[in-house]
Amino acid sequence: MIFRAHSLAIILALVATAASADDYTLFVNPLIGTQTDATGALSGSTFPGATMPQGMVQLSPETENMVTWDPCSGYDYNKDKIYGFTHTHLSGTGCTDLIDVSLMPLTMAVTPAQLQKADFGQTFSHEKESARPGYYSVLLQESGVEVELSATTRTGIHRYHFPQGKAQTVVLDLDRGTYRGEAYYSGRRAYDIIQGQLRLVNDHTIEGYRVITGWAKLRKVYFRAEFSRRFSNHLLMDNGRSAGKSDVVNGRTLRAALTFDPAEGEELMIKVAISPVDIDGARGNMETEAKSWRFDDYVRGAHDVWARELQRIEIEGTDEQKTIFYTGLYHVMMQPNTMSDVDGRYMDTNFEIRKMPAGQAYHSTFSLWDTFRAAHPLYTLIAPDIAAQFVRDMILHHKSYGYLPIWDLWGQDNYCMIGNHAIPVLSDAILAELPGIDVEMAYQAMVESSTRSHPNSPFEVWEQYGYYPQNLQGTSVSITLEQAFDDACVAAVAKKLGRQEDYERFHRRSLFYRNLFDAETGFFRPKDDQGRWLDDFDPLSYEQPCFIEGNAWQYMWFVPHDPQGLINLFGGTKGFLKKLDENFTLTATSGERNGNASGFIGQYAHGNEPSHHTVYFYNFAGKPERTQELVNQVRNSFYNATPCGYAGNDDCGQMSAWYIFSALGFYPFHAGNATYTLGTPLYRRAVLHLAGGRDFEILAPNKTDARIHVKNIHLNGKPLRGLQLTHHEIMAGGKLEFIMK
Repeated sequence: MIFRAHSLAIILALVATAASADDYTLFVNPLIGTQTDATGALSGSTFPGATMPQGMVQLSPETENMVTWDPCSGYDYNKDKIYGFTHTHLSGTGCTDLIDVSLMPLTMAVTPAQLQKADFGQTFSHEKESARPGYYSVLLQESGVEVELSATTRTGIHRYHFPQGKAQTVVLDLDRGTYRGEAYYSGRRAYDIIQGQLRLVNDHTIEGYRVITGWAKLRKVYFRAEFSRRFSNHLLMDNGRSAGKSDVVNGRTLRAALTFDPAEGEELMIKVAISPVDIDGARGNMETEAKSWRFDDYVRGAHDVWARELQRIEIEGTDEQKTIFYTGLYHVMMQPNTMSDVDGRYMDTNFEIRKMPAGQAYHSTFSLWDTFRAAHPLYTLIAPDIAAQFVRDMILHHKSYGYLPIWDLWGQDNYCMIGNHAIPVLSDAILAELPGIDVEMAYQAMVESSTRSHPNSPFEVWEQYGYYPQNLQGTSVSITLEQAFDDACVAAVAKKLGRQEDYERFHRRSLFYRNLFDAETGFFRPKDDQGRWLDDFDPLSYEQPCFIEGNAWQYMWFVPHDPQGLINLFGGTKGFLKKLDENFTLTATSGERNGNASGFIGQYAHGNEPSHHTVYFYNFAGKPERTQELVNQVRNSFYNATPCGYAGNDDCGQMSAWYIFSALGFYPFHAGNATYTLGTPLYRRAVLHLAGGRDFEILAPNKTDARIHVKNIHLNGKPLRGLQLTHHEIMAGGKLEFIMK
C-alpha cells in the first residue's frame, strides 16, 4: 500500500470517523471479484479502480495490453503488469466494451517508434497496491512512479509521484480498446475507431474525442484533460505519423506523449472529464465537478458519498461477513451509470441530443437479463429515489426507440441476451407503488414492448403458436420461458390498473410455457412449427441451440411466476420434489460446459443467473428447510472476502444482490410482483433504513452458524402466515423476527 503523509492523514481521519459513526466503506474491498480461480473459472470480473455511485467515470488499471473477454473489466488479479489507466469500465459483465482515454506515466523520453508500438506495460505488486471506495493506488516498478486515482461522477482524478531527478512523461492513448472471442485469437479487434481527434488547447490542457463501434454500435466519448503543470514538450501521432509542430491531429489511431520538466516538481495531477455528448459537455463537467487541485479533497468527497450510500443497510456480523456484504452493496450501487452531463444533456437512442430537467441525470448500463432478478428489486427497496430514475430512463428509451431496453449500453441497445426484462423492473416498481414514476407511461411501454416485434421477440409467432418454434426462432425454449414470465408481469400490472382485456390476454400468454413441457422426459424441450418434438435432445448439454447460457436442467425451473403450475406439470408435489432433488444432486455432464456455468450444486449453477431463484423453490413444495439448507450452502460456498470472491460474473451487481437479499433472510423469487419469499438469515440483527425515516429491523436472536433452520417467524410481534413478505409490509417499517431451531 502506498502511504504518503497526506494519504495517511486521510486514512487516519476516516478511521477516526468510523470510531464515532458507522463507516461501512472500511469493509469494502474493491479487489473482491478480480481474480479467476485455480481452474480458470470466472470470479466476478470486477475492477478495483475509483468510481462514484452510478458514476460515468470508472477510473481503473488495465492488466492487459488489449482487454479481452475474460476478464471483461480489464483487470485480472493474477497478472503482474499494468498497461494504462482508463476512465470507463464495465463491472462483471459477460462481454467487454468501453476502456476509454488511457493515461500512463513513464520516466523516460518516448520516441515516435515507441509511441507507435504503444507497449508501455509496467510490473506491479499487490503489496504496493491499495483500493477502497473512491480511491486506488499502485506503485509501477520499472518507473518507480506512485499512482493515485480518485473520481467524481464525470471526472477522473490522477496524482502521480515521480522519482526525484527522473524524466517525466505521460502517454495518452485513444486507441486502447477490446478484443473479444475468436477476434482475439485471430488478432483482430472487436471494435473499430471511426474517427478521433487530439487538440492541445494550451500548455497544460488537451482535449479530444473518439467515435467508436464495438458492443455498443456507435459511441462518442469526448474528454478534457487538465494538468497541474505545463508540458515542456509534446508528441502527437496518428497511425505512426507524427503531427510535427501541429497542435491538433485527426485520425483513428491517436496517441500523445507529453513531457514535463522534473525541475518543476515531483508531483503531477491530472483531471480528465468525459462526456458522451460533446467537448462543451466535458468542459462543463470539469468546471462543475473538478475545479480544485486538492487531490485529498476528491478522495474525501468520494468517501463521504459512498459512506452515505452504504448506510442504507446496517448489519451486525463478523468483519468477514461485513466485508462480503458491503463490498456486494458497493458493487450493486456502482451502476447503472450516469450518461448525461452536468447541464442535463445526453445522447438518446436516435443519436439526438436531449436534455433532462434541472438537477436530474439520465442513466445507461442496464444489464437487464441479469439485474432484473435481484439488483433492481434491491434498488426499489432501499433506494426508491434512484430506482424511480431508472424506471423513468427506461421509459425515455422506449419513447425514442419504440420498446423498452434489453441491454442498454452508453445510451444504446446492443440486444444482448433474450426477452425484455425491463418489463419486470417496471412491473415491480408499479406494484410496489414506487413514488415518482408515471404509471400510465410505464404501463404503455410494457404493453408496446410486449406486442411490437423486435429481435428475439417476434410476437406474431408467439401468439400464433403459443410457443417459439425452434425452426423459426433460435434459443426457442429459453425465450419461451422468459417471454412467459415477462407476460405474467404485464398481466399483473393490467390487473392492478383494471385493464381486464389486457389482463386476460397477457395471463393467457404467461401460460404458454406449458406448451413446451414434455411429460415423457420431464423437461421443457423444443418443438418445430408443426408441433413436433425435435430429436437429439440432451438435457445435460450446453450445446443445445434451444437454450442460451444453460442447459435443460437449469431452465427447467424458470417459471417463477407460476410455481404451482410447474408443480402440477409433474403430477403434484411428490413428482416435483423428486425432480428438484435430482437437480441438486445430479453431477453428470455432457460435452463442454458453457463458460458462464460455474458454482455447481448438482445441475444448479450459481455462477449464472437462470439458477438464482431455484434454491427457493422448495418453499412452494412444503420443504422450506431444504431451501434454508441450500441458501446457507450457496452463501458459504460461493462467496468469500478474497479476490476470488464470486462464483461467476458479478453482472453489474446481480451476483452481489443475490447475496445481500439471501443474507438478510428473504429473496425476490418472482422479481416483478413486489413480494419476497423467506429464506434463512445470516445475522442476528440487520436493519434496513428506509425512505421516510422508517426502519425495518430483522432479528434472529438465537442465530448461530449451526442454526440454519427456521422454527417460526413473527412480523411485528404476530406469527407470519406463509413464507412471503410484501414490499408494502417492509416499507411500512417494523420488525421481522426469526426463531431458529
